[in-house]
Amino acid sequence: MSAKLLLIDDSEEIQALVGLFLEKEGYQVVRARNGKEGLRKLAHEKPDLILLDIMMPEVDGWETCRQVREISNIPIIMLTAKGQERDIVRGLEMGADDYVTKPFDLTELRARIRALLRRATEMSPEDSRPKLFDDGYLRVDLERRLVTIEGKAVDLTPTEYRLLAALVQQAGRVIPHRQLLKQVWGPEYGDEVHYLKLYVRYLRQKLEKDPSHPYYILTEWGVGYRFRDFPDRE
Repeated sequence: MSAKLLLIDDSEEIQALVGLFLEKEGYQVVRARNGKEGLRKLAHEKPDLILLDIMMPEVDGWETCRQVREISNIPIIMLTAKGQERDIVRGLEMGADDYVTKPFDLTELRARIRALLRRATEMSPEDSRPKLFDDGYLRVDLERRLVTIEGKAVDLTPTEYRLLAALVQQAGRVIPHRQLLKQVWGPEYGDEVHYLKLYVRYLRQKLEKDPSHPYYILTEWGVGYRFRDFPDRE
C-alpha cells in the first residue's frame, strides 16, 4: 500500500504542483490549507509523513510542528523560503526532520521523502538510533566505541567521539548547531558555534580523504551539519 502524505501549505500553486507530482509518484496526498486544518487531518487521515509550510494564516508552521510533536513522531519535512536560515533552525529545533527550500527540485523532494519514510519504517521501538556505520572505508561502531578507516583504528579525543556519535546516530538528518552544542558540550554552550566548527574541522582532518571537500560530515550553511546517510539508504 502506498504511503500517505499530508501536504500543509496555503499556496494553491504548491498544492497543485507538489500534490500532482507526488500522486504521479504513487503517493496518496492529503491536502490542508493551514496548520489548523492540517492538525485536524493528521488526526483523521493518519498520514505517514507531513510536508509543512512555515508562513501560513491562523496556525503557522512552527506552531503546527510543535503541536504535532506533542502527539506524534511522524516524519516532518519543512517547506521554507530560500535563505531563511533562522526559520530552518527554529523548525528543526521544534522537531522537524528535514527541510527543502523554495523553489525546490521536485526530484530532490522525492528523495528526501523516500529517505525519511525508509528511516521511519526501519526504526526499532527499543532503540531507534543506529549503532554501526560501515561503508567499507569508514567504520563507526558505537557499541564498541571503535572508529576505523580501512581497518585501522582512528584516535579520537572524548569530545571528538561524542560529536561523531551524535552525528552518526542521526545520519542523513540535518542537526542544528545549537542542538549539537547542547548534546555534546552541554546546555550552557548553545551559542558557542566556534567550538562546533573547530571540532568538525578536527574530525574532518581525521576521517575525510579530502577534508576541504568533505564526504561524510556535510555543512548545511547557516543551519548545522548532516552526516552522510547509511550506504543502504542512499
